[in-house]
Amino acid sequence: MTQEVSGLLENIITSKDNPVIKLYQKLSSSKKERLQYGLFVLEGLRITQDALNENARITHLIMTENSVGKYPDLFQADLRDTKIIVISNELGNRISSTTTTQGVFAICRIPRQKKPVFSDTGKYIVLYGLQDPGNVGMIIRTADALGMDGVIMSNSCDLYSPKVIRSTMGSVFRTDIFIENNTENLFSMLESNKVITSAGVIDGETSLTDCTFTGKHAVFVGNEGNGLPHEVSARCDRRVTIHMHGNINSLNVAMASGILMWEMQRSTD
Repeated sequence: MTQEVSGLLENIITSKDNPVIKLYQKLSSSKKERLQYGLFVLEGLRITQDALNENARITHLIMTENSVGKYPDLFQADLRDTKIIVISNELGNRISSTTTTQGVFAICRIPRQKKPVFSDTGKYIVLYGLQDPGNVGMIIRTADALGMDGVIMSNSCDLYSPKVIRSTMGSVFRTDIFIENNTENLFSMLESNKVITSAGVIDGETSLTDCTFTGKHAVFVGNEGNGLPHEVSARCDRRVTIHMHGNINSLNVAMASGILMWEMQRSTD
């Protein structure tokens, strides 16, 4: 343990009224606060390491007294612009959103959104109206695993909520994600960039097994309970269905998205 790290243990924070702790809790519980400050929170060793590895802008690294000695590799990262504070184990349990905390927390800047660049063979998944953080996180993670060129979110739950961030398992830092909540602007952007669009629906005129996804292509998936609004699916170039056997007529949206993305990436130009 370095002298600098040892010095941190001499100033362990125990009060829930500490300004950094109060900020962490605000950001953890409120989308409004996240937007106001332009910050979001991380909890856990793996996702904090991923953030550091991908050069995310971490403003504060918060560790419990037990975790400081347990995870020394975290201090090997470039932390010149990061304030490191050590809190008591009890306070770590208090601010944790998990049953058993690893004692590693961070506050991170929300990256400035860039305009998406649509490559000639780019493949994209559009999450329209999704409200379950676990589904959103899983789809982002799958998009990362399958090498998708980007994820577009529209009228869905907050990307930077702790549940979504945790569910991505670090993929949020490796995936190009664009947010556009205005439906007209969304389609205008896709149409002006000559992106072919498909709507994933349960009663589409085209079976997924008959589809090819050549060129620039974006597939829309919809709300967990209601699917895509008719006006959205109707505006897409085609409506695609995953045909199923037995008495099942629909899949969980994260599962369906995984199948759609697999088929998109399997297509060759």
